[in-house]
Amino acid sequence: MRRADRLFDIIQILRTAKRPVTAAALAETLECTPRTIYRDVATLQARRVPIDGEAGVGYALRRGFDLPPLMFTTEEVEAIVLGARMIPRLRDAKLQRAAESVLDKVTVVLPERLRAELASTRFYVSGGSARPAKGIDLGALRGAIRDNRKMRIAYVDEKGRRTRRTIWPIAMAYYVDVTVIGAWCELRKDYRHFRVERVASSTVLDEQFVSDPELLRGWMALGKERMEEAL
Repeated sequence: MRRADRLFDIIQILRTAKRPVTAAALAETLECTPRTIYRDVATLQARRVPIDGEAGVGYALRRGFDLPPLMFTTEEVEAIVLGARMIPRLRDAKLQRAAESVLDKVTVVLPERLRAELASTRFYVSGGSARPAKGIDLGALRGAIRDNRKMRIAYVDEKGRRTRRTIWPIAMAYYVDVTVIGAWCELRKDYRHFRVERVASSTVLDEQFVSDPELLRGWMALGKERMEEAL
């Protein structure tokens, strides 16, 4: 998590908490150490965020502190809600929790009128038909794409044939009923696409690949037809 995101999250947690929150509790929620929380709170206090702290009790945000309201139109609020409600279709638990967190954060900082619009929006999204991925952690996959880390996967194709591959995950393509990994396959020495629900097992490797612009451009040049061969 970026430090700027963590600082914002500390404020959000404290402003919605009904009682003081300890550094240990903040650290557990934000997946960092209490020492990091101490430093972050000191930074926020130095920036005049009114956080009070007492040893053995925890931190509390003084009443009356507010972030500047986010100025959204009604349609922008509806777009946020619909986007968040589409996330469950992807069968990615971490992204779903992130979407719920986004709605919570937006709800807190919206002006009262728009907050009511968000709470009462009457647009709904079906659950979709994508099968869950059981052999691959989609959060770890997204992390591997961001960090340019190779992955080792066991893959079962549409005919039930099983192969082991070392891939360079480049991108993910989300369809209504399936999520596809776009990758360079070391076994085939070419670009390949893999449906996440057909991955039987996977490991993110320490080894990185060089993600130069040509790699992504080469994958994108394959075109929509080549990608849909994996569907």
